[in-house]
Amino acid sequence: MSLLARLVALWLVGRQLGPGAGMQPAQTLTCSRWGTPSDGGLFEDGDVIIGGLFNLHYMPPMKDQRFTLEPDNKPCTGLQNLPLQYIYAMVFALEEINHSSALLPGVKLGHRIHDSCALPAWEMQAALSLVGGDAPTCNLDQQETEVGAGERRVPLIIGGSSSITAQILSRFLGPLSVPLVSYTASSPSLSDRRQYPNFFRTMASDIYQARAIAQLAIKYNWTWVGAVVANNEYGLMAVKVFQEEIQGAGVCLSFVETLQRENIVSDASRAALAIQASTAKVILIFTWYTDVMELFLQLEKLNVTDRQFLASEAWSTSTDLRQSAFSRKVARGVLGVAIRSSSLPGFGTFVWNLNPSLRPNDQVLKEFWEKEFGCSPGIGATPSSSLPPCSGTESLRDVKNLFTDTSQLRVTYNVYLAVYAAAHALHSLLSCPDVSSSPGQNVTCSLHTQIKPMELMEQLSKVNFTTPQGEAFYFQGADVTAKYDLVNWQSSPGGEVNLVLIGRVDGFDLHLNESAIQWSTGSSQVPVSVCSERCPPGTRMASRKGEPICCFDCIPCADGQISNTTGSTQCNHCPSELWSNAERTACIPRQLDFLSFNETLGITLTAVAVSGVTATTAVFVVFLYYRQTPMVRANNSELSFLLLLSLKLCFLCSLVFIGRPSAWSCRFQQAAFGISFVLCVSCLQVKTIVVLAAFRSARPGAEALMRWFGPRQQRGSVCLFTSVQVIICVIWLSLNPPEPRPDLKIPGLQVTLECAMASVVGFSLVLGYIGLLGCTSLLLAFLARKLPDNFNEAKLITFSMLIFCAVWVAFVPAYVSSPGKYAVAVEIFAILASSYGLLFCIFAPKCFIILLRPEKNTKKHLMAR
Repeated sequence: MSLLARLVALWLVGRQLGPGAGMQPAQTLTCSRWGTPSDGGLFEDGDVIIGGLFNLHYMPPMKDQRFTLEPDNKPCTGLQNLPLQYIYAMVFALEEINHSSALLPGVKLGHRIHDSCALPAWEMQAALSLVGGDAPTCNLDQQETEVGAGERRVPLIIGGSSSITAQILSRFLGPLSVPLVSYTASSPSLSDRRQYPNFFRTMASDIYQARAIAQLAIKYNWTWVGAVVANNEYGLMAVKVFQEEIQGAGVCLSFVETLQRENIVSDASRAALAIQASTAKVILIFTWYTDVMELFLQLEKLNVTDRQFLASEAWSTSTDLRQSAFSRKVARGVLGVAIRSSSLPGFGTFVWNLNPSLRPNDQVLKEFWEKEFGCSPGIGATPSSSLPPCSGTESLRDVKNLFTDTSQLRVTYNVYLAVYAAAHALHSLLSCPDVSSSPGQNVTCSLHTQIKPMELMEQLSKVNFTTPQGEAFYFQGADVTAKYDLVNWQSSPGGEVNLVLIGRVDGFDLHLNESAIQWSTGSSQVPVSVCSERCPPGTRMASRKGEPICCFDCIPCADGQISNTTGSTQCNHCPSELWSNAERTACIPRQLDFLSFNETLGITLTAVAVSGVTATTAVFVVFLYYRQTPMVRANNSELSFLLLLSLKLCFLCSLVFIGRPSAWSCRFQQAAFGISFVLCVSCLQVKTIVVLAAFRSARPGAEALMRWFGPRQQRGSVCLFTSVQVIICVIWLSLNPPEPRPDLKIPGLQVTLECAMASVVGFSLVLGYIGLLGCTSLLLAFLARKLPDNFNEAKLITFSMLIFCAVWVAFVPAYVSSPGKYAVAVEIFAILASSYGLLFCIFAPKCFIILLRPEKNTKKHLMAR
C-alpha cells in the first residue's frame, strides 16, 4: 500500500476511534476532510445506505484535473445515457427490495450515488467520503451515535467502473474491510484474494471470454489467426490466455499487434498493414471500441474487406461502431463475446415512468430532461437555466436512446445483481435466528445501526440466492460463474447492422446455433483461415523449419503406409498381409505372385527344361540303338543308361518348381531335386571308380581288383549312395516339410507365394550331400584324367563335374540375394545349367563319334595309347 493510502486509512480509522484515542481526554480535536465531494448524484436516506459510483459524465471541468489528487467543485459535463441506465437500475433494485416482505423486512435501504466523471481521483475521493461520512469537519470527541444522517457512512460500495479503478479503490478500502462490488471490472488479477480480499464483482473474469474465443477458433479449424490487442493488461492477458488454450490444438498466431491509446493513429495504421499483409483471414481484436473504430478506418483506406473479426465484449455490442459507415464495409459478420443479456421485468416501465415532477430532488433526472427535451422541468429548476419551461406532456416512452432501450440489459443487469448480493448479505447479517430453535444459547444479532463492514464482507462471500428472475447467484471468491452471450453482426435488407444472439457461454461450455450465423463471406459458408491447407488423405504433414507448426508441407506416404484422414500428422503402416493402394489412402490385400507357366520367364524355363528332356531322350535313343558298339559298351553301358535316366529326371524336376506352390508340390520338388541329382552324381562317381579300378587291374597281380567293382557292385554302390539321400529327404519331409507361404517381408503390393523352408537344416543336408558326392567325383575324376587310354572318360567327367560344382557354388549367393519368385528361377536355372553341363560334357563327344566318326567307334581305337 502506498504512503498516501496508509495516511488516508489512518485518518478514517481515527474518526472511528472515539474520544481520547491516543491523546489527553481534556483535548477537543477536530480535523478537516480531504476534499469535498461533488454535489452531482442521487441521494436517498434509509436505515442502511448503499454507496454507488458511476461514470455519469465524461468531460472533466478542467483539462488538468484528470490526474489531480483533489478535484474542485466544478461539475462535470457530457451526460452519458448508458451509465444513467446503470444508476436507475440500482435505484430500481433498491426500491424493489424495499417493497419486498421477504428480503430485509422492516429495513429501508438508502443510497448515495456519486458521479466519478471517469476520473480515478474523483472516484477515489467519492469513495472515501462515502466510507468516512460527508461532514466537512470531524470532532474526535464526538460519539459515533451522534453522527448525523448527512455523515452516515456506507458499509458497502457498488463501483469500480474499470479494472484499474477497482484495483485502486480496493487497495484504499482494504484496511477498513469495506467491500467493493464492481459491475464491470474484469481483470483476472482482481481474483487474487490475498491482494484484494474485499473485492467482489458481478462481471466475469476476462479469462473466460478469451477461452471462449479460443474454443471458436478450434471449433471452426481456424489454424492461422491474427491478433490486435490493447497494450495493457486487458489485451496482453487475453493473448496469453488465448495461446494457452490453443496450445496443442493446431492453432497458431500469425501476428500480434498492440494498440496504445496515446498513439492510436500510428498503431492502428501499423496493425492495418499487418492485417493486409497476413494470410490470416480471422482476426482477434481485444481492445476498447474507440481503438477498433480507428483500426477499421485504416482498414477501409487499405480496402481490406474480407476478414472475419472476433470481438471481445469491450466492442462487440458497440452501437456507434456497428452503425458506422466504414464498419459496414470492413467488418461484416463480426462474431463476438458479449456480457450476458437478461431481462428485468418492470424495469422498462420504471424507466418510462421517470419524471422530474415525481422526483423533485433528483438533479440527475432533471439534467437529462433538459438535455433530452430542451426545456426546464420547472420544479427545482436551476434559476440560471435559460431553457423554456416544460409543458408537462413530455414522456420517456417516446424517447429512443441507450437510456430507454431495455431490450438487452448487460452491464445494467450486473448492477442489479450487485444490489441484490448486497441486500442478501445484509439480510444474513441483520436477521436473528429463531430463539425457540436454540434454547439455552446466547443469541445475538446485529442492528442496522451497528453494521460492521468486516462482518458484512464475510456474509457477502457466503451469499447464495435465487434472483427474482430465477437465476442462481453466488460468489466463488471474488468471481461469479462466467456467462456470456455470443453475438453476430448481421446486415439487414435496409442496410442496418443488427446485433443477433447466436449462442451462449456458460463457464467453459459453448452453446452455439451455427445455422443462425452470418459470416464475413455474406453467407453461411464458414471462412477458412489457415497457413497451409490441410493435407489430403494419402499424405502427412511435415513442419517447415523455422516456421510455426501451422505452416507445413504435405508429404506423400511411403509404400506400405497410409493416411485415410485429412490433416494426418503421420502415416500408419499397413498390416503385413496388406499393402497401401496407389493413392496411399487404404490398405488392400496383397496380390500373390509366383513363377507361373504363363509368364515369359516361366515359359522360357519350361522350354529349356523340355529341350533338355528331349536332348536326353535323343541321346538315350542313340545309345540304345548303338548299344553293341564299343563306344557304348565301354565303361558299363548300364551306368550310362542310368545316368541318362537321372539326367532326364533332373530336367523334369525343374518343372515342379514352376506354377502355384501347394503342399504336395513343395514337398515333391525338393525331394525330386535332391534324389535326382544324387542318382546322377552317384553314377558319375561309380563310373570314375570303375575307370580307376580298370586301370589298376591292368597291372600285374591286380586282376582281382575288378572283381570287387563288377556290374553288381556298381549297381549296389549307386543304390547305396542314392538311398542315403532318400533317407535324408524322408526324415526332413516327415518332420518339417516346406510349406507354401507368402513372403511378407519383401515390400510391395505383390507378395511371392513360396515354399518356405520350415527346416533350413534339412535343406542344407540335401544340398550338402549332393556337394559331397560332387566334390568326391571331381577329385576321383581329376586323379584319373591322365590314364593312357585314347578315349579316357575320366576327362569328360572332370570337365562335367567342374561345371557342376561351379554352377552350385554360384547358386548359393545368387539364391539368397534374389527376391521373391526370382529365387525360384535361380534354383531352376542352376538345375538346368548343371544338367546341361553333365549331358553335353559326357555324352556330346560320344554321340559325335557314334554318329559322325563311326570309324573311330572301334575297340582298337578306344584302347590305343
